[in-house]
Amino acid sequence: MTNKNAPSTANAYNVDLLINNQVLAGEGESLSVISPTTEEVVTEFRGASPAQVDAAVQAARAAFDSGVWTDPVKRKAILIKFADLIEAHRDELMEALMTEVGSPVNLKANHIDTPANFIRWFAEAGTRERTVNLGYNNTHTATSSVAYRPVGVVGAITAFNYPILIGGSKVGAALAAGCTAVLLSSPQAPIAVAMLGKLVLEAGFPPGVVNIISGAAEAGRALTEHPGVDKVSFTGSVNVGRIVMQQAAAGLRSVVLELGGKSAAIMLPGVDYEKYALWLHARYARNAGQGCGSPTRILVEESRYDEFVEVSRTAYAQIKVGDPRDPATIVGPVISSAQRERIEAGLERAVAAGAHILAGGGRPPMEKGWFTNPTLVGNLDNQAPLARNEIFGPVSVVLTYRTVDEAIHIANDSELGLKAYLFGAKDQCLKLVPRLRVGTVQINGGSPLRPDAPMTGYKHSGVGAEWGEDGLREFMLPQHIDCALN
Repeated sequence: MTNKNAPSTANAYNVDLLINNQVLAGEGESLSVISPTTEEVVTEFRGASPAQVDAAVQAARAAFDSGVWTDPVKRKAILIKFADLIEAHRDELMEALMTEVGSPVNLKANHIDTPANFIRWFAEAGTRERTVNLGYNNTHTATSSVAYRPVGVVGAITAFNYPILIGGSKVGAALAAGCTAVLLSSPQAPIAVAMLGKLVLEAGFPPGVVNIISGAAEAGRALTEHPGVDKVSFTGSVNVGRIVMQQAAAGLRSVVLELGGKSAAIMLPGVDYEKYALWLHARYARNAGQGCGSPTRILVEESRYDEFVEVSRTAYAQIKVGDPRDPATIVGPVISSAQRERIEAGLERAVAAGAHILAGGGRPPMEKGWFTNPTLVGNLDNQAPLARNEIFGPVSVVLTYRTVDEAIHIANDSELGLKAYLFGAKDQCLKLVPRLRVGTVQINGGSPLRPDAPMTGYKHSGVGAEWGEDGLREFMLPQHIDCALN
């Protein structure tokens, strides 16, 4: 089924670079964007060549060293204008995301409004005075203070699933801290990020402060290994995160990594399944399951397993798979044919090993597009590959426990530690939170993303923090000022 109201996808978009406020065509490897909804070529483009990556970093370095971006009041005004422009162009940006990612239109607020709000928060936070006066030393011969300085040039690499949210919040934090930046889009979703280049120019950023490039592994390596980059911020898979960290380490550059998740959702004893079932299943199914914080391990009492399965099947009937431009759609296509095959192969292996499909499964009756139905899987334990590996598709497993202590143990028995979800009496949930080895715990659904709260991954889910004061300080370095009294 193809939406006749969608724009023609044949070379409908340009993927240009923005380097030193100049709009340029890429000179690197040839790449294509394929619509996951129609399987048609959206556009063909060339990514940044190593020489163009170098030019982008050199522009960012020159802008940083010139002092043109040191005034926090000026930074705030330009960043807020940039955020306003993102919201003003929300429809065309979302149209690009529906085309290149297949993300449903009902996620427009997550894709567009949320990053705009995050950039505004960073803009304001970047004006705060953070210098700490330590007072006299113990001999009263000197005083000390600690000031916080921008780290320098930031290489930011965004992911395909939420490219504007991830990329916008990375550069928003870096720029608010006084850094300059080079933003590299995912080769699978470069269009909306490239469109931000026009908004950068309209917002009035000085040349070189923000540079936007596209490309695949060649461009990524040129950026992470560039000696002019002071810090690298990356969002993506654990395996690629390891490579990025190794490349950055060659130049002793620090990193911020937001990587994978295999988040547990513990349904505590006595919880009302019907109250939360639709929210829970829609949460991991939305955006075709392409979200690192999705609750993809659901823990229920062993004695209530059948009850949960029955309630889940009712909830599944309300989760619509289909055209991303239909406001009722929750699950659009996954990003590529290869990704769908990977999801299906994982499910087939699990079933062959004894797992049961409890709800959903298979493909919807769509003529084209890389669609897959959400799938709930049971009759496996926490050691099964489907329960340990991030699938990045609309798939979750149901695990059982006999005691709450056992549930906490299962939740923590993972190499990943991004998020956890607790459902039950508030006081009981709060007592359990310190026992969970994850960066974020959401109780009874929590709230939408907020810019003042950090996103932190424990274990293999990440290094450092994004968002909030902690995320802003990732792009600052402390400087001790030791002043003698005479």
